[in-house]
Amino acid sequence: MPTGDIAIVGAGFSGAVVARELARAGYTVTIFEARDHIAGNCHTFRDELTDVLVHAYGPHIFHTADEEVWAYVNQFSTFEPYVNRVKAVVQNKVYSLPINLHTINQFFGTCLSPVEARALIDTKADRTIASPVSFEDQAMRFVGSELYEAFFKGYTQKQWGVAPSELPADLLKRLPLRFNYDDNYFNHPHQGMPTHGYTRLVGNILDHDLITTHLSTSFSRDLVSDFHHTFYTGPLDGYFDYSLGVLGYRTLEFEAHRAEGDFQGNAVINYCDADTPWTRITEHKHFSPWEEREGTIYFKEFSRLFEVGDIPFYPIRLVSEKELLGKYVELAKQQANVSFIGRLGTYRYLDMDVTIREALDAAATFISHDRTETRQPNFFVNPL
Repeated sequence: MPTGDIAIVGAGFSGAVVARELARAGYTVTIFEARDHIAGNCHTFRDELTDVLVHAYGPHIFHTADEEVWAYVNQFSTFEPYVNRVKAVVQNKVYSLPINLHTINQFFGTCLSPVEARALIDTKADRTIASPVSFEDQAMRFVGSELYEAFFKGYTQKQWGVAPSELPADLLKRLPLRFNYDDNYFNHPHQGMPTHGYTRLVGNILDHDLITTHLSTSFSRDLVSDFHHTFYTGPLDGYFDYSLGVLGYRTLEFEAHRAEGDFQGNAVINYCDADTPWTRITEHKHFSPWEEREGTIYFKEFSRLFEVGDIPFYPIRLVSEKELLGKYVELAKQQANVSFIGRLGTYRYLDMDVTIREALDAAATFISHDRTETRQPNFFVNPL
């Protein structure tokens, strides 16, 4: 049977799912959340002036091929169908993303069939790059110099703050290349938005008699000994007070604007030119097309290097950081009764469904080991 209380640091998806699963198993759970709201970077709220449902830290579209995860989130919220159809502005022209047959024909001024378009890209892609190491290598092998420079180079420099040649190749592997007119940004069979927003969804996950959530409350390592086990979802380096140095993250700043009617006619438009200071504009009424609102609110999004005190959004994971990351991993492994989970706790870029999958697995593993008294010191997902 469960013994002792569980501490969870962070009330985003990772912390909330672990909390719910442990509470279901009979554990008493205390959540420490430094911010004044739950749901982490998925937090949503109603704009007071327009009544538009706003994604406070940028858009989050739920998409997954994991049937168990899809069933899990649907326990706590209804979902509305939503397909993310991104547009891109390049030299004052609007294109369709991800790169598909329409994009190719638009960009090259052609009217090609799928077979012809594939043949064209084959002539432009640099197939001599057999094993891409950097983002730039991958892009050149993927689509060639013209499409790379138009759609990826400037945007990537703004988003990550470094030359694409310094970024790992796997960043680009997330983006599809299609030789049909499918402009759905994601390939997963389940895609949608929680009807009343992510904060309501996470709140429903946390709605259990054995879960207590403390907002605007930081967690100190000194508290670990007060609990049977601690699940930490904050920044890996932050847990150790950045004692070895700061891992590289990108943070975001948002410039809000309101207007009447419809500002841009789409939820997300990327601005790929390097001389445009923002990376994209998101108009949030389009994330809830089942609602009708006369006014609108949109955000220009700017990316910059994380400094201690900022909200970390994206781990950069430069090759040069591997040594520092390895040192923090070793420190984490030495922490008795502490598990590091989630995007920040494992210093990896994770989609929401993967975050939930790993949280479900972490909770199940902990419960199994704890009940058989074979519990390991921690269940750390090695990010190296």
